[in-house]
Amino acid sequence: MKIALFVHCFFPDHFYGTETYTLELARNLVILGHEPIVVSAVFQGEAKRKSAITSYEYLNIPVHCLDKNFYPHHTVRETYYQANILELHKQMLSEIKPDVVHVTHLINHTATVLDAAKELGIPTIATLTDFFGFCFNNRLEAADGSLCDGPSADRTNCMACYLKAMGVSGQAGLASRLLGASPSVLPEIARALCFVSRLPGMRHGSLARLVADIAERPNILLKRYAEYRAAIAPTQFLRRAYLANGLDAPLHVMHFGVDVPRTPQKTPKVGAPVRFGYIGQITPHKGTDLLVDAFVRLPPGCAELHIFGSEDQIPEYVSELKKKAAGNTIFFQGTFPKEQLADVLSRIDFLVIPSRWYENSPLVLLNSLATHTPVIVSDVEGMTEFVEDGKNGFVFRRADVDDLERVLRRIVQEPGLIRRMSEHTEYNRTTREMTEEVVLVYKSIIKTDAQ
Repeated sequence: MKIALFVHCFFPDHFYGTETYTLELARNLVILGHEPIVVSAVFQGEAKRKSAITSYEYLNIPVHCLDKNFYPHHTVRETYYQANILELHKQMLSEIKPDVVHVTHLINHTATVLDAAKELGIPTIATLTDFFGFCFNNRLEAADGSLCDGPSADRTNCMACYLKAMGVSGQAGLASRLLGASPSVLPEIARALCFVSRLPGMRHGSLARLVADIAERPNILLKRYAEYRAAIAPTQFLRRAYLANGLDAPLHVMHFGVDVPRTPQKTPKVGAPVRFGYIGQITPHKGTDLLVDAFVRLPPGCAELHIFGSEDQIPEYVSELKKKAAGNTIFFQGTFPKEQLADVLSRIDFLVIPSRWYENSPLVLLNSLATHTPVIVSDVEGMTEFVEDGKNGFVFRRADVDDLERVLRRIVQEPGLIRRMSEHTEYNRTTREMTEEVVLVYKSIIKTDAQ
């Protein structure tokens, strides 16, 4: 089979969870005798390529890359459905001639790729890696920082998230000025703007178009998502969230697989500082600040904190973290090649994932478990599905620095805990097993079409 794997960005420039999942899927498809082709993209604002579509190979996987600098979005609607790239997608698919289109993320491509595949009669499936299909910020995180169930009937909660995003990005205009107020008032401001957009004389203006783009987003996307012949969710929680928000497509729960040496951890030396680690994006929604705030409360010398991640994503945020960390045994280690992940995990005793949002089976969590490195996670269902509190890790209340401190203190005060928990920490599913299950989905779709 020839499979076109659509992803929002890809190696070597982008290397986080969805990109890694797509790469491992492609590599295993080759091993299983299939022909994967990755269709990636360049975000507008990144370095411009020589042409709108360029091609290259990464680890012998062919990659076609759409440069959004040639097709920039100008409205909110174009961030999720960009009509002027429909023909471009049809052209690419006509040249690739895949048996199946497998979408691992629609950002940059937008849902027009689903219309293109439908017009060409190519079956599509998706791996749902976040909440893009119905959530404005993809994270199910409300404007005030609380967790969200999905769009409200009037979509004003989505409008509030738009206002927050505009303020955080520093874009000029009304939204940025409004963000001088507390995020708690954003829902009220959103409702007011929606009301004003319906007044006579305002119904055909720019505000009304903006409100419509945000309000119609879930409907437009879910209508296209209904064309998926199958969808894969890496957790039960993600499956439930999509079903609750109207997804009408067969949904399979398939845990991600990881390939990493599963050598038992070395027993730490008696009296040695506990080594806590963080690996990932250094951003507010990932909760890196929560971890730093909790760690600096520990008695001096009892532990170390090693933070691995790029410092370029939000430099001012990293700068604030470093100010808080000054004088403590907190080390900012930068990034590392994915091939070194097992070695990095072997040098920490507990991996901490303090996310404020609904993580969805983050690969770093699964790799940590696979290397017998216990974890500490916030109590969001996309992670707690894999953690038995007190056995292979600990769970703390989301966004609660005091509760995270409680967990860290227990670990440094309880001799033998690290060794005991490491012995009960494992994750055995491989990327080969994961890919074999995905191929069965491909085959079932193609078989149905042939009947």
